[in-house]
Amino acid sequence: MSDELELKKLYAEMWRALIAKDIAALEKMHASDFVLVHMTGMRQPRAEYFRSVRDGGLNYFSERTENIFISAGKMVGQSEVEAAVFGGRKNTWRLQLDFDVEKIDGRWILKFARASTY
Repeated sequence: MSDELELKKLYAEMWRALIAKDIAALEKMHASDFVLVHMTGMRQPRAEYFRSVRDGGLNYFSERTENIFISAGKMVGQSEVEAAVFGGRKNTWRLQLDFDVEKIDGRWILKFARASTY
C-alpha cells in the first residue's frame, strides 16, 4: 500500500476511534509526545486529549471527510464533523486538522495536530 493510502486509512481510523471513544486504538496511532492545538489555542498533550475524549469533554458523533492533502511529513484533513466539545451543544463544524506525521517501524503515526476551520 502506498504511503498516501496508508495515511488516508490512518485518518479514517482516527475518526472511527474518536467517535467510538476507542482509546486503545488512539494510543496506537498517536506518538507518545503528541500534542493537539485546538482552535482556541489550547494545547492538549496526548494523555489529556485522550482523557477529554474518554470522559466526555470531547464528544464526536459523526465525520464526513471532504479533503485530505498529503506532503512530506504533513497531512491535512478537512472534514464535516458533528461534535459537542467542552460543555457546548452538539454542532457541525468544517474542521481542518493539520498533522505532522512520521513513519516509524513501517507504520505512520500522528506526531502533532493543529485544529482550525476551513
